Amino acid sequence: MKVVKSFSFDIAHMLDCHDGKCKNLHGHTYRLEVEISGELIQDGPKEGMIMDFSDLKQAVKQWIVDPMDHAFLYNTKSEREVALAEMLEGWDLKTYALDCRTTAEAVSYHIYHVLREQGNLPVTRIRLWETPTSYSEYEGE
Repeated sequence: MKVVKSFSFDIAHMLDCHDGKCKNLHGHTYRLEVEISGELIQDGPKEGMIMDFSDLKQAVKQWIVDPMDHAFLYNTKSEREVALAEMLEGWDLKTYALDCRTTAEAVSYHIYHVLREQGNLPVTRIRLWETPTSYSEYEGE
């Protein structure tokens, strides 16, 4: 059985050294779909569910939405992005570091692993919409 819950949040980022307009600082309203799979709970107050949607919402909010929403997402391997992040942090503004470029593909991969490893969720697929017509999907190895 599978269930999916959707979330929405805003992130600023840039792709340093990109050959298009995404090399500039810009933002997106991301739509995140988190799919979990598992057996149905057989008894108790959550009988018939894989997981209560409110429990899933709380976990994704804690591990992904709250840390990333309205943050500058940056690549720790980019000198220019790190410099911008340090300036923002000096002004007490929110940042979120990745050790790779902040592409939709990398962010969906990152979210999958954070939710599985830190959030201990049975995630089977992440779909991350960067625009209303473009998304990245990651289903694990």
